[in-house]
Amino acid sequence: MSAPLQVSFVGGEHGEWRVRAITAVAGAGLEDVPRVHVVEGPWPFGLGGTWLLRGVLSHDRYLERAEREALAVRQPPLGRPEATAAALIAVSKSEAWWGLAQDERRAILEDRSHHIATGMTYLPAIARRLHHGRERGEEFDFLTWFEFAPADEPAFDELLGRLRATEEWRFVEREVDVRLVR
Repeated sequence: MSAPLQVSFVGGEHGEWRVRAITAVAGAGLEDVPRVHVVEGPWPFGLGGTWLLRGVLSHDRYLERAEREALAVRQPPLGRPEATAAALIAVSKSEAWWGLAQDERRAILEDRSHHIATGMTYLPAIARRLHHGRERGEEFDFLTWFEFAPADEPAFDELLGRLRATEEWRFVEREVDVRLVR
């Protein structure tokens, strides 16, 4: 297995994505910034950002084989020309969540909350990539990057509403929703 891909989201004065809004959904928010720079590879130093959120792409923690195969077929790539809108959803879950065994978390995430199945219904309009931060002591447990065409933003908002109404979201202690345009 290759090393996990490190990804940094640098909020500040520079970057390819212009910030439209930063909303604290639960817990503390993030300082307002005009732009976000997304950096893949080793952690950046000296970029002069106001805030730096980091995560890694690594192995799938909760996917079963059939779900992984379905995602591989339906999941569009990031960077599509029409996908000029984006969202960075930063989430930290409670210690109660992390105190559960992995099979218990999976049961809440998919068997009862239908997180994966719900997300799949919005493919291929909404591309996404999940970054993990907890194991590396980062500020957020998960950073999920979404890209979509502006016309698909209502569908994206619907997706978030459905996910936030589940049992799984009762374990979210902090969530920040950063909306961007390219």
